[in-house]
Amino acid sequence: MMNKLRVCFMGTPEFAVATLDAIRKAGHDVVCVVTTPDKPAGRGQQMHCSDVKKYALEHQLPILQPEKLKDDGFVEDLRDYRADVFVVVAFRMLPKCVYAMPPLGTFNVHASLLPQYRGAAPIQRAIMNGETKTGVTTFLLDEHTDTGAMLLQKEVEITHEDNAGTLHDKLMVAGAGIAVETLRKLSEGKVNPKPQPKAKVLKTAPKIFKDDMHIDWNNSAEHIFNHVRGLSPYPSAFSFIGFRTREDEEWKPCILKIFDVEITERKSRLEPGKIILDLDKKMLVSTRNFDISIQILQIEGKKRMKTEDFLSGFRKNNYTNYLF
Repeated sequence: MMNKLRVCFMGTPEFAVATLDAIRKAGHDVVCVVTTPDKPAGRGQQMHCSDVKKYALEHQLPILQPEKLKDDGFVEDLRDYRADVFVVVAFRMLPKCVYAMPPLGTFNVHASLLPQYRGAAPIQRAIMNGETKTGVTTFLLDEHTDTGAMLLQKEVEITHEDNAGTLHDKLMVAGAGIAVETLRKLSEGKVNPKPQPKAKVLKTAPKIFKDDMHIDWNNSAEHIFNHVRGLSPYPSAFSFIGFRTREDEEWKPCILKIFDVEITERKSRLEPGKIILDLDKKMLVSTRNFDISIQILQIEGKKRMKTEDFLSGFRKNNYTNYLF
């Protein structure tokens, strides 16, 4: 029979909220929630709080928002809650004085099948690399990033139709389930931590930067397809297109965000990045092997739209016939 545990939950984004909610609904006592400090955002620079804080406020859970995790005041406040276990989802790296505090340890819910895809962007990187499966792992924290002893794992399929958004939602649900299962086993004393296996090839998941988002049309159509869906809907893959509003203007490089593409059966006969308009209803782009059809895009300064709406809204002489 499961024993009710005193849990301190640490997390920030929407992905973490599902796990926090599942822990509460499983009957555990969430004694406090630790999340990032509020920060200014948007045009008005108004103060915004994390998704985890919004949930904690809604359910009247005690909240700690330390600037520094080694701060003596924060560490003492945390100790006063006398939690049995800390659960971490999409949060900052913890110092030993924090993760070693609870008697049952501190475990993290990571969105990959460790040891693969350690790092900040496991969801995006798995799709960008063309993986057909990923998963979630609970593991005990240590002094390194995502290297601690594993507790439980669950596989999740990546379909051809998945993008970063749909896979995020799948893993969010799986992560919530595996966290509750890990707590149950901890409460029953049935957890057997195992060192992460040694991998011949270790794939990492570093943070996504702007250079990672730029599409190289010299790659294969399959590579570009995975690149686009791995970054959709956020932060989104992009290319540059030359744009002008009048024929007497100079071409101005504009960012063209690309959210959805399809691989056609047409072999590319033009140089990579060249645009082919198919009866003005489709925008095909040449790659190293097969043409790609852009389905959903967003030109700089405009809203996201279907490609057919873009083609009907702009004349051919408004934009260049190549992407770069």
